[in-house]
Amino acid sequence: MRLYLATLLAASVCISAIDALADNGDLSVQTKGGVVHGTIDSATPAVRQFLGIPYARPPVENLRFAPPQPALPFGELEAKQMPPSCMQYMSLLPNIYTREVPEFNLGGFNETTGPISEDCLFLSVWAPRLKSKKKLPVIIFFYGGAFTVGGINAPYLVPSNWIQRTQNHIVVAFNHRDNIVGYPNAAGLPPDKQNVGLLDARLAVEWVRDNIGAFGGDPERIGLWGQSSGGIIISYYSYVYREDPIANSVILASGNEFIDILSHDPTHGNFTFVASHFGCGNLNPADELACMRRADVGQIEDFLRAHGDVGRTPPAFFSAVIDEHTVFADYASLARAGRIARLPALIGSNAQEGITFIPYDPNGGDLALADQMTMTFFFCPTYQAARARIAAHGGDVPVYRYLYAGNFSNVSPKGWMGAYHGAEEPMVFETHSLVRGESTALQRKTAHAMQDAWVSFVATAGRRMTVEGWGAKGEEGLVDGGRVVEFGNGVPARLVDTSELEKQCREMGISLVNGSD
Repeated sequence: MRLYLATLLAASVCISAIDALADNGDLSVQTKGGVVHGTIDSATPAVRQFLGIPYARPPVENLRFAPPQPALPFGELEAKQMPPSCMQYMSLLPNIYTREVPEFNLGGFNETTGPISEDCLFLSVWAPRLKSKKKLPVIIFFYGGAFTVGGINAPYLVPSNWIQRTQNHIVVAFNHRDNIVGYPNAAGLPPDKQNVGLLDARLAVEWVRDNIGAFGGDPERIGLWGQSSGGIIISYYSYVYREDPIANSVILASGNEFIDILSHDPTHGNFTFVASHFGCGNLNPADELACMRRADVGQIEDFLRAHGDVGRTPPAFFSAVIDEHTVFADYASLARAGRIARLPALIGSNAQEGITFIPYDPNGGDLALADQMTMTFFFCPTYQAARARIAAHGGDVPVYRYLYAGNFSNVSPKGWMGAYHGAEEPMVFETHSLVRGESTALQRKTAHAMQDAWVSFVATAGRRMTVEGWGAKGEEGLVDGGRVVEFGNGVPARLVDTSELEKQCREMGISLVNGSD
């Protein structure tokens, strides 16, 4: 009862304070590009939303397939609705995200991708409405999608509820180019300009550094949080910009440099194959590229969908490529040489990741195969990524590990789904009760434990963690990247021993970068 009354009192104080801002002066912010006018949602009245701010020029015409260019000044901008996502298509083949949890999909709760456009390089800022005496820590979210799909306009990935609850941080999320427009691997492009989707990410982070202070954020406390391919992007980033990462910390959720979803196409055959279907065949590299810049980008995506969903060969797969500029071939060696940014890292994965990557079966399918995929493609690479950072810095930089194991029915509507790939996102974003009923008390406590851990980690650069006993490498005996904290398995958070799982990784031949074992 005391907790309930305290919550009501805090809410009434918050609402009263917000009422004092009735002139909405806090919803207009001067950025380097111009004044942005934000909005509030009545469901989260203590959160300012600035939606759809351009951080780059539209990547169209001659800028298609090209590195991003900083946005031009815009004067004034009504930043009050979500921007379109970058060009992509959703596979029509059945999977968990189209059959069970469409809340991860763009723009709505169905099988569509929501509004998409080639002019898509926008970011959005969510900030507390009440002014803080101190600049607030900032978390930049990098969405997942296997370098193929994704965007910030997905119901489960909106942080308004999270900020409404905590009032102690700012979240920024941005769109970046994926698939063929983000990773063309065209023979007509120079080697260091093939992975333009990765360059989008750097430009977005630079925009945050230069502008977030105007929103009340601390440019010295910017944490990068990425899920799946978003975590992979941050990992690559950490090696490329090791001398100037801008960020103070990284959170890698089910994605790191040791998960290989690259496109291995040294002959640029995929781009030429697609070009041949748009009147751009049998041309030299420069003319082929120029021709594809004139092709209808919507028709290109339609072709990729039709070609990919029926399993044709070649698959015309587009993802990041090794170029030795933005993506490197041997991260273990780079780590041993210390050639990675000295950034505190919070690294983790989920207990049932693999269920998402076996053939979809409404009854669950081959759970043994799913478990094997969880170990091979997620738990063991996560373990390896932690060891890489320990090797790079000799334990001087904090490295924490976590495991999400929650199985809550409104996020995992089929019991066999468990803590599938991405299941932790609605917990951290505080969107877990968005559909399929109210959350349980344990679920809410677990979500809050994760939210508080994420914010504290960024706010203190890993110096203070919210779970008692959660140690980082550097303490005596913590040779494998710190004690692992498990979230959601019967209790909100607890320390667990994962040594048997790590032994399995070694028996599977996982190459550890800081030891012969």
